[in-house]
Formats: sequence, structure tokens, C-alpha cells
Amino acid sequence: MGYHKVPCSVLFLFLFINVCFSYQCLADGVEANLTAQLLIDASEGLGRPIPDTLFGIFFEEINHAGAGGLWAELVSNRGFEAGGSNIPSNIDPWSIIGDESSLIVSTDRSSCFERNKVALRMEVLCDSEGTNICPSGGVGIYNPGFWGMNIEQGKSYKVVFYVRSTGAVNISVSFSGSNGLQTLASANIIASASDVSNWTKMEVLLEANATNKNSRLQLTTTKEGVIWFDQVSAMPLDTYKGHGFRNELIEMLLDIKPRFVRFPGGCFVEGEWLRNAFRWKESIGPWEERPGHFGDVWMYWTDDGLGYLEFLQLAEDLDALPIWVFNNGISHNDQVDTSSILPFVQEALDGIEFARGDPNSKWGAVRAAMGHPEPFDLRYVAIGNEDCGKKNYRGNYLKFYDAIRSVYPDIKIISNCDGSSHQLDHPADFYDFHIYTSANNLFSMSHQFDRTSRTGPKAFVSEYAVTGKDAGTGSLLAALAEAGFLIGLEKNSDVVQMASYAPLFVNSNDRRWNPDAIVFNSYQVYGTPSYWVQRFFRESSGATLLNATLQTDSPMPPMPLVASAITWQTSKDDQTYIRVKIFGSQIGPMVMV
Repeated sequence: MGYHKVPCSVLFLFLFINVCFSYQCLADGVEANLTAQLLIDASEGLGRPIPDTLFGIFFEEINHAGAGGLWAELVSNRGFEAGGSNIPSNIDPWSIIGDESSLIVSTDRSSCFERNKVALRMEVLCDSEGTNICPSGGVGIYNPGFWGMNIEQGKSYKVVFYVRSTGAVNISVSFSGSNGLQTLASANIIASASDVSNWTKMEVLLEANATNKNSRLQLTTTKEGVIWFDQVSAMPLDTYKGHGFRNELIEMLLDIKPRFVRFPGGCFVEGEWLRNAFRWKESIGPWEERPGHFGDVWMYWTDDGLGYLEFLQLAEDLDALPIWVFNNGISHNDQVDTSSILPFVQEALDGIEFARGDPNSKWGAVRAAMGHPEPFDLRYVAIGNEDCGKKNYRGNYLKFYDAIRSVYPDIKIISNCDGSSHQLDHPADFYDFHIYTSANNLFSMSHQFDRTSRTGPKAFVSEYAVTGKDAGTGSLLAALAEAGFLIGLEKNSDVVQMASYAPLFVNSNDRRWNPDAIVFNSYQVYGTPSYWVQRFFRESSGATLLNATLQTDSPMPPMPLVASAITWQTSKDDQTYIRVKIFGSQIGPMVMV
């Protein structure tokens, strides 16, 4: 496996590669030797173009991929809404600094934000003087973020919060170690009673004087009185392009050169119940006004700072095409009848206008007000996720399809129903194909699309992976099987136009699904073998697939080898390269001659 530079003057090329290896048949334990010959015809004009969109990424809010991951917000439950709208409520993961003799912490519904009314109320009983003296470090609350905040020496962090009080305030805002003993950065906010008698936005920039990978944000005081807090945020200043994305995670994505971003799910789009499904209109606008929601499939709260606009921005920053998956009125447990689906259809049309509309249009103006006057390049939408076969899917789908086709005839529409082995009973530009299986099964599926009809909708393999014991939390065996499958997609790229691995990210503190491509915590990140396979295929999109014939003396089917060859040009040196990929199942030593 590798690539070679090909001089531009070469008009044709024949490559003969002999491959000798031993393999063991799993059925009977018999070892056999096999010799194979790969013939590659690289004559000019004989290759077939691979779609520019073949390999991309699928981002789902699972495993804290966004909240506590790609989205760089350090505070978890920043608006105190995760405990629900009924009060008193749970403020987890916020905790109290002090005891009942020094302060009483509760929640009420006094926030100035209409879509998230819960605020934290802190009644301070102690003072800097008198009979009830506050501890030297003060009393208050702290937030550990998502399993610890990684605060780094020399870096700056913007802390924003809203405050109201019955009197003057003297609030210490600080980053400290997990036990509160090491102060990494701090600032004091002093305000008169008249300045904070109503909700007031406070901002402070903290520069860290030391590094601690397991830090927390503290809001403390030594002044008696009643203080309310709401919408507490802490963001590093050095996010990717200033757009709020964590740099080292973005770099991992840039390295695989994705041509599209499918978002935001997945089951995250559906919800166990519709009331908990992701709704794009509740994820736009100022971050303080976003209500957030509980993702009841993956069982955690998101403040939705990573919202619809941010997903579109992510695709743009990666120079990739956005593929928006929206809810079609169906969750895991409830469905909207087709006779009542029109409000959901209008919500989808509004979402497309938000992404593509002129800045003078209703929803285009909202996007422009959020800082992005130019339309996003939204060309693809998917109607639901894994809903084919559910009672109302076909009826609902047709309502969405007709409405979108009428207003946006150029948009490509993706159906949830698999059309790889039989014709769909409804119109579509693409059909979704998902596969999670063992290594042997996925490798054998390198021929899945060999006999698929070349007419009608194209295939979008939007979720694939080896799972179970073959994969664990990531394995070389799984990656090699996935590579064999991807070779099959390359060779069938006249019908398979797009493919993406799933899931993309996992925070190692919250593994809801195994395996995943990229593993991270607050300060570390690495790619599993499956990630590196995707990186190996990054030049395939837009390349030329050469005519490659693999001949073998294998004593039994199926052939335990798959191979492909591509050529591509780079913009850096304007040279043409050739890459030959050969993968085998159950193989032992391999020799290429």
C-alpha cells in the first residue's frame, strides 16, 4: 500500500503486481498458499472519475461529541436548565462551596430569558466581618465542566455570566484546580446595588498562570446578600477561526479531507420521543436564549451552543458540503400522522431558507443577523433517519419531497429506504445504506453494490463500521475489514456517491457507542485504526479509478483479496500520483514481487 509519483509525460502504464501469501480458512483451519496477480491499466482516458463527494464525515451528538467535545464551551449546564423546568431543580454538575451556615443555593424561574427561565439563587449568610465570617476563599458555586476543564498556561478564556442582586456585589471569578486549592486565574467583579438590581451581563477575560488538566470554574464571594446567576459561559479565545470549535479536534477532521458533513444525527435527530428531538429553530440565535434540550436517546443534556448555524459553519470551515438530516415527524416511540405533518414540512422549508436564503428573506435575515450574510452551500437534505418501514414514513416522506422539490428543485433528497437490492416505491435522488457488522461480514460486503442497478437513485452509505468483539474500542482487524469494504465502494462509485464512518467522536468519559473514529478527553486526542483507514482513503474523492484486474489461484470462493488503483493530482505540485491498495481477509505473511 502506498503511492508513487507518475511523470506527466507518461501516457499509459501497465502494472503487474504478484502477491504471494498464506491464509487460513476459518471453517476448517486448513492453511493454504495463494498467488495473485494484479493487472492495472493506467492508459490515459481509460479510467473512470470517482465522485468528488465520495468520502466525508457523519457528525452525531453522541458520546459527548459536541457538548464537551468539538464545541469548545467549558461549562456544562451553563443555564441551569438541565434539571428541568420545575423548581427546585438539580443543578448538576454545579456544586456548592461552603456549608448551610454560610449559604443556601436553590433555583427559581426568575431568568430574563423567556425560553430558559431557570436561574440559580444564592443566599449568602456570611460576610467579611461580623459574627458569621465567610471562609477566606469565599463561598459560592463551581462547575467542573465535562470531566474537568483543561486550563493551559498563557492562554486566555472569556467568561460571561448574567447576575442580579438585592445589593452591591463583590464576586471572584476564577479557574482553580479540582480541589479548589490551586488558583490558575482570577478576577474580581465589583458592582453597586443599582448596577445589578436588574439582570446584568458581566464579561471578564482570564489568562492562566499555570496549567491544570482537571480544573473548574468558580464564582465566589465574601459579601452577605442574595445573588442570582444565569447563563454562565467560559470559552477559550483560540478556537478554530474564532468559530467556537476545538482546534485539535478540527485538525483531526481536516487531515482526512472530508468532502461532506452529515449532521446532526442519527438517532439524535429522532429522539426516543418527539418532544426531545433536535429542533433547529431552538438551536439558533444568541446562545443565551437557546433553551437546550435533553437528548433522550443518548441520555444527556445539551445547551445547543453547537446549533444549526454552527453545523453549517463547520462544513464551510472544512471546505465540505453540508448534508442536513431533519426530523420527519417520527421518533423511536411516536409518530405524527401524515394528515398533520404540514407544520413539520414548513419547519424543514424554513430551515433550508435559513441556510440558503437571501439575507433579505425571512430566515436568511436571521442567519445574516447571526453574522453570516452569505448563504451556505446546502445541496443535500435527508428526510429522517432510519425510519423506513415505520407506519407513517412513506406518507410523510412524500409530503416533504413534494414541498422541497417544488421550492428547491436543485436540492438532492435522501430517502431512509435502502434501494441497493430492490427498486424504491417512492422518488428520491439518494437512498441511505447503514451497516454495522463483524469484520468478516463487512469485508465480504466489498461486493455489496456490484449488482446494484445503475439507474435510479444513487447510494449514500452514511453509516458503516465493524462493531462487536472484532472491534472492541477500535482494532486493526476492524480497520482492515473496513478498508476492504471501502475498496468495494471505490470500485462501485458510479452508484455509491457518498460514504461516511460512524460514529465520528467519543469522549473517553462517556462511551455510549463503540468503536469510534476519534477518541478524546479534555486535553488528549487520538485516532483509532478506523480513523487512519479513512485518512488513507482521503485522496479517493475526485480521483480517477483505474482498470484493475485481480487474478488468483484461490482454491475456494470468495476471493480473500480486494484491490483497487487510483490516480490523482495535487494542487501543491501539480503532479499526478498513483495509489494501489490491496487488502485481504484471514491472511498471513504477504510478499509483493
